[in-house]
Amino acid sequence: MSSTDIVFDKFHFRHDPKWSGRLGPAEGGGLLLCVACVIEMMESEDIALVRKSFALFGISGVLKCSPGVLRELFRQDNTFSLRFTTSLLGMLHTTEDQATQEKVDQVLVQLLLELQSEPSYRFVLDEIHKQLNDQLCVKGFLPTFNFLGNLVKAVPNVAHSLVTQYGPLLEHLCSALLYPDEALKASVLYVWLKLFGTAGGSAAQSLPVAIRDRVCVLLLQTLAKASSPQLIKNSVGLLWLLVQLPEAVSVLMNGNTDQTVCHENQNIHTDDEQILGQNQEQQSPDQCPLPLMLKKLLMSGDEMLQVTSARCIASVLVHSQCSAPFIKADIPEFLFDRLASSHSEVLLWSAYSCLVLLTEDPLFFSQCHSVYGIESLVRSLKEALQLTNLEVPKQGLLLLTEILERQPPSERLFPSGSGFEAVSEAVLGGVSSSCLLVATQAANAASALFRLNHQSRPVQYGKIEGLIEAITNRFSELPLPSPAHRRSSRSLKKSDASSQASRSEGFLLRSLVCFQAACRLAVECSLEPVLKENTFTAPSKHSHAQDSLESLCQCLLRCCDSVWIPTVIRVCEYAPNAQILQHFYSILFSQFTLLPSFMPVFANKLASSGFYRLPLEHKGLLCAGNRHPYLNMSCCGFLQKLSMCLLFQSDPASGSCQHDVEEVENLLLYNLPSLCCRLSDWPSLLCEAPGLQLCEYKGPRATQYCLVIMLHLALEQGDRLLPDPTVFSSVVWLLHSVQAQSSSALPRSVLRSALYLLAVTQDKSPNLDGASLNCISKTLSSCQSFPSLYIHHPALLHFIWRYPELEEKYGALVLELWLTKQAQHRDAEQTTAAVQEEGESPADERPDQQPDTETVELLTLIEKWPSVMLTLLNMVCTREAVLAGRALAVLEVVLRGQRDYEADLCAHLRPALLQALQRLSVENMGHGLGQGHTAQAVNSLPLVLKLLCATQASDPPSSSSYSKMDGVHFKLLYHVSNIAGRLKPTDTGSLLPALSYLYCCLSLSPAHCTDRAVSVLLSNSGLMDQLQTVSSSSSSSAPSLSPSACPPSALLCCSHLLLSSLITLQRVHSAQVQKSISWSLDTAVQRLLFQKRNTDNLLLVSYLRLLQALLDADLVSAVVRLSTGPGLVGPRPLGVEDGALYPLGSRGAQCLSTALSGLLLQKHELLLRASVNCLSSLLGFLQRKSPTAEKYVACQPWSRFLVYCLLSSGESSRLHPATLRLITIVRGFTHTHSNQLLQHGSTSVLWEPDLLQVMEAVERRGREVLGEEAAQALRLLLSQIQSLALQPPLTEEQKQRARAAIESLCLQTQSESCSPSPPGNVLRVGDVSICLSDFTVKAGSCSGKLTL
Repeated sequence: MSSTDIVFDKFHFRHDPKWSGRLGPAEGGGLLLCVACVIEMMESEDIALVRKSFALFGISGVLKCSPGVLRELFRQDNTFSLRFTTSLLGMLHTTEDQATQEKVDQVLVQLLLELQSEPSYRFVLDEIHKQLNDQLCVKGFLPTFNFLGNLVKAVPNVAHSLVTQYGPLLEHLCSALLYPDEALKASVLYVWLKLFGTAGGSAAQSLPVAIRDRVCVLLLQTLAKASSPQLIKNSVGLLWLLVQLPEAVSVLMNGNTDQTVCHENQNIHTDDEQILGQNQEQQSPDQCPLPLMLKKLLMSGDEMLQVTSARCIASVLVHSQCSAPFIKADIPEFLFDRLASSHSEVLLWSAYSCLVLLTEDPLFFSQCHSVYGIESLVRSLKEALQLTNLEVPKQGLLLLTEILERQPPSERLFPSGSGFEAVSEAVLGGVSSSCLLVATQAANAASALFRLNHQSRPVQYGKIEGLIEAITNRFSELPLPSPAHRRSSRSLKKSDASSQASRSEGFLLRSLVCFQAACRLAVECSLEPVLKENTFTAPSKHSHAQDSLESLCQCLLRCCDSVWIPTVIRVCEYAPNAQILQHFYSILFSQFTLLPSFMPVFANKLASSGFYRLPLEHKGLLCAGNRHPYLNMSCCGFLQKLSMCLLFQSDPASGSCQHDVEEVENLLLYNLPSLCCRLSDWPSLLCEAPGLQLCEYKGPRATQYCLVIMLHLALEQGDRLLPDPTVFSSVVWLLHSVQAQSSSALPRSVLRSALYLLAVTQDKSPNLDGASLNCISKTLSSCQSFPSLYIHHPALLHFIWRYPELEEKYGALVLELWLTKQAQHRDAEQTTAAVQEEGESPADERPDQQPDTETVELLTLIEKWPSVMLTLLNMVCTREAVLAGRALAVLEVVLRGQRDYEADLCAHLRPALLQALQRLSVENMGHGLGQGHTAQAVNSLPLVLKLLCATQASDPPSSSSYSKMDGVHFKLLYHVSNIAGRLKPTDTGSLLPALSYLYCCLSLSPAHCTDRAVSVLLSNSGLMDQLQTVSSSSSSSAPSLSPSACPPSALLCCSHLLLSSLITLQRVHSAQVQKSISWSLDTAVQRLLFQKRNTDNLLLVSYLRLLQALLDADLVSAVVRLSTGPGLVGPRPLGVEDGALYPLGSRGAQCLSTALSGLLLQKHELLLRASVNCLSSLLGFLQRKSPTAEKYVACQPWSRFLVYCLLSSGESSRLHPATLRLITIVRGFTHTHSNQLLQHGSTSVLWEPDLLQVMEAVERRGREVLGEEAAQALRLLLSQIQSLALQPPLTEEQKQRARAAIESLCLQTQSESCSPSPPGNVLRVGDVSICLSDFTVKAGSCSGKLTL
């Protein structure tokens, strides 16, 4: 045999050349192969084993490197291939060298693969079977079994032939497992392993049942005694394949190792039988050995065996549903131990899967395996979440979910807070996982964790809140469907897009379930005081509000409102998902239980966002035809809660009527589930003939009632479920139908909703005809209490007053209800306004303050139907004080804005007011006003008088009502003066408006029309006594308080103003005075000089106005008798100057002048005007009585300081009529005594720079912006400057500027005098009416008469 050729020279010469072949090109001298030589070498016993091995090595190389060469050589004569195969099989059995055996094994397998001949396969199997039959012992068949296993592995067809045609050979393979040699058993098991694992286990399906069962039992016996690693490995491998067959699992679980199920082959030696008997282990018949074997594998240190064992357990549990033996064998305990000690992804996943199946048996929990292993599970979960294979934590979270869901409530898993914190942290880690599937499973685990029996003591509300927030935060990462998302997803693969969407929806669904579980837990905890208060919390942690039930409830509501609701709406906008919506509406339902105090706002937000329409549409779309009953139930529950909450808000008083509440609840409860139609079908339901009504809350009629209530509640929130005309006509038809049926009255709650719907939808619907009005009127009359039907909405006001038939019955009543509800709604606003206005003076109040919206609605109503005012006036006179006051406030607003209504609006009120006063006078005759026999009359008098004052403030100056003092006006004046004279001085509530009204009557009427009025007042001794009492008590009153807060101060103001008018008009008309009033001039001057800081501005104004009137009368009047004191006139005998100025005196004149100078610097409009006018009257009085004193006062140094301060306060102050008048007064009175200002030493005003500032301000702002008063005062000032000889004299430019200004001012004055006077000549300051004409800056001389 050469070193390169595979030939044997000793035999080769006699072989036919056809059995030889050259491998490679002939010219290249390739390897020479002689098949015949190789066969003879293998058959010869004389050839050394080394030569044979070398030849086999060469053959192996040929088969590997030159495929097809041997096949072509053997094809010449098939017997040669069989002969070669037989020799190799013999070598397997006879050769003891392991390397040679392996090479023979390899060549045989390669040869058979090369031949690819079914007869060759059968020949090999026949030869092996023959060898087994011929041998008495299987001890030497280990190489043969290894070869058979390798052959089955390499050629799957051999496995099929073996299991279908070679039963006896399979029997030999079974019997071989009885041999005690573990290496032999390992080789046999290797064959079985390849048989069961070939071609996906298809060969095993053809295996005879008896053989398969026998293999199962023998495998159990082998595994029970196995000690070598290879035998254990092959046994476990075969076991893993067998447990995947349901039939084999049954045998494995029921088989015992002491059963001799195999039939002894007669060819097996008797020694083998004896060895078998000695090695069989005796076991009790009722014990299953498989769990114990697998438990033993779990305890081994080999991770692969642990993994396979866990997989085998899982497969057995899947196919046999028999978990009790494993649980009794403490398999769960050892699996949990593996979780605690292993970091292998495969082992963790296998253990998780196995435990998931074991949890299906209640025995798992009854033996406390869950309690034992929960800590290990949580610890392994935290580690699994760090692994790259995300299937592992997903499976672990599934196991945690199963344990939490199946754990009996009586056995607590987390008795302490630390255990619950650990598991919540593990679940939180799962929720935060990058894999959405893991997060989904974590959300599922969280929903199971939120069960009440899993909560520790104290309850860890903070951890629950953290989980909810973590799940909520994941929503921002979800690829939620939207139009843009849908367009972008079209570019992706359809499967990818659907997978993404399904994962997102899956996470959302499980999150909703979790959120619902958290809400359910919060409700359950709120019902148990121990859990609600967390009694077992450490004292140091009681202050942690974030770990409380209330904090959890607020978190749930906050997340639901800000994230969950928008997310679900977006997901279900295009394709509503019944499961998602079911849990979503259940969550919304639970919110009404968790935080009742927040629900009014939450319900309003939901309803105004379309959440009344949304569930109704979902019901119609998904629940019609009895589909999705659970979704229908959730929608109905939410709608009922939302409806009842909205019902209480629309009329909180309805809660006091339990019957109405139960009525609405029952209507919704019994009819919402069956209402699964689209909104477009509602009109037909509303107009459907009811037929026979068998139950009060069920049937077509009850369904109609339910629809009416829901339409009402939705419409209140601006959600129009149906068009207004459709609603209006449907409700009218329903009322007709109910009235025609007459067998049952319309429920009050339904009638209330129907009335609201009619009112709100009336504007877009035709007017009601007579029959419909009659029907509505009868229906409303059937209700014994109309207030129970009232809803505070302006549409109801307009609906009732729209039709005279309804207005006659319910107009006054609906107004009363409106005013009552209006006051309730304004309480909070009034409180806020009181805080904002604290510390402000009443004189600073703005009379043009806008009315509230509810008053504006009444104004709109009055604009359409003026008869509403008469009804309000009747309330003022006849209703209780609170309601009368509200009606009065509305009428005052009406009159203040009279220009928006008909011109003669006050004419509608004055006759009614006159009748009210006459009635009050008659009712109180003999009792004295203020002591009437009815409290109602006493309370209405001040309100009527206030309304009279309001009519005066609203009557424009151009009105013909003041053209003559007769008719209604004179009668009113007469009755008011009589009432004022009869009132008690302490009755300031009535006396104040009475005096204010009398003052306005005198001031607003032209002088030639007031002779009768002033005569009536001056002849009324009771009135004069009243004025005397008020004036005398001025020293004891509290003037430092505002008039609104202290009525005596306001009363004193009115008294002063009325006296000033009486003094002026008495001089004009020379009216007779029957009774004079004493008044202390000394006290008045002292108050102005020393107490002005502690006196209200309005009271100071009234003092100045009265002093002005007295000074214009030279301090001599039949109306007022002045008294003086030494502080004014000095000691007696009086000097010449004091006598001339008596009762003021020279010192009094100086004091008054000083006081007026100080008041001129006050930034108060009325006070500034009154001060300038009083100063003008004072200087006029001094000019007439004592020119020397007048000169002294006019030339005081502080006059210049006053002018400087006023001119330095800005342009508005420079052009103020009072400032201009002050300059004119000082110049005018000084020039009376001298043609030149400087001759008297007065430098109060110079042309430069003071008057120049005034001119520049006028030219800069424009003369058209000046008011009438300012223009007149400026014209007077410029005219005076032109007439005086100034030093230095005016330049031509200055003269020209002055002439141009005078001409433009004259034209402006003429145009303004031709235009009608604007309204608003009466200013309301608190309870005091001020006639602005009395405080117009005087622009004429002060000769003693009032010049305007």
